[in-house]
Amino acid sequence: MDRVLRAVTHGGDATITIGLTLLLLAFPGTRHLGCVAGVANLFSHLLVQALKRTVVRPRPTAMLPHVTALANIPDHFSFPSGHACASMALAMATVLITPAAGTLALLLAFLIGASRVYLRVHYVTDVVVGQALGAATAVVVYVTLA
Repeated sequence: MDRVLRAVTHGGDATITIGLTLLLLAFPGTRHLGCVAGVANLFSHLLVQALKRTVVRPRPTAMLPHVTALANIPDHFSFPSGHACASMALAMATVLITPAAGTLALLLAFLIGASRVYLRVHYVTDVVVGQALGAATAVVVYVTLA
């Protein structure tokens, strides 16, 4: 299970989410989705970084010395989860534009969020708030670009 969720958690990495966005932008049939997903990912990432540096919540491993992270820790700050936010921004954009594919994208985004808690790099509230930010940003961008 550790190996599987380590692989799943990378779905929220910047290289994956930006790469998927660029791939969507490359094809005329998915260009609108790529635009909404990319702008939502950009703004949600800016929100996450601003919150991380404002709240300055330590990672679970810093607060609980007997706990060891099962994945690489990207930075010192835990709240909110950037992986959960980015994956949800893309998933919600997909739900809004292509509902059938969006269902699968949402399941993957929830799994990425759960993996962050399982791998001991985030608290549940980090993931929930990250996912809420990603979803809300995607909705705002979708409505704005409509």
